[in-house]
Amino acid sequence: MKNLKEQLFEEMVQRYQRTIYTVCYMFSTDTEEINDLFQEILVRLWLGFESFKNRSDAGTWIYRVALNTAININKRSHRHPAPISLNMDIDLYDSEDPSLQQVRQLHQLIHELDVMDRALVLLWLEGMCYDDIAAIIGISVDNVGVKLHRIKKLLIEKSKSVHE
Repeated sequence: MKNLKEQLFEEMVQRYQRTIYTVCYMFSTDTEEINDLFQEILVRLWLGFESFKNRSDAGTWIYRVALNTAININKRSHRHPAPISLNMDIDLYDSEDPSLQQVRQLHQLIHELDVMDRALVLLWLEGMCYDDIAAIIGISVDNVGVKLHRIKKLLIEKSKSVHE
C-alpha cells in the first residue's frame, strides 16, 4: 500500500506527464536519451517533492525542475556521452501523418538552438505568460520578450533557408 506522499507524487506525475515529456523531446531526438532524461527528471522531482509543499504552482515548479535537469544533463552529456538504456515504449511524437511534417521541421529547427533558447521557446509554445517564463528561467520579463523576438526571427530565417 502506498503512503500519502507516494500517492500525491504519482498523481502529480500523471497530471504533468505531458509537460515532462515535452521538455524531454525539446532537448533530445534520441528515444533512449529522452527516456533517460524523463527518469532523471522524475528522480529530481521525487527528491524535491517533500520540500515543494505547494508553495508555488505545481506546473511552474515541474517546469523549473525539468528544464534545469535537461539543461544540466545537456551540458554534462557534451563532456561524458554515455546514455543508459531504458525502454519505456512511449513515443508521443512518432507518427507517419504527413500533416505533422511542419511540426517535425519546427522541432528540428528548435533543437538546433542553444539550451536556454530551447527552454524559452518551449515555455512560450506551452502558452506560458512572460512573467511565468521569467520566473522559471530566472531572467527579467523584458529579457524574455527580447530573447523570444530574436529567437522567432532566427527560426523564420532558418525555415526560409530550409525551403529554398
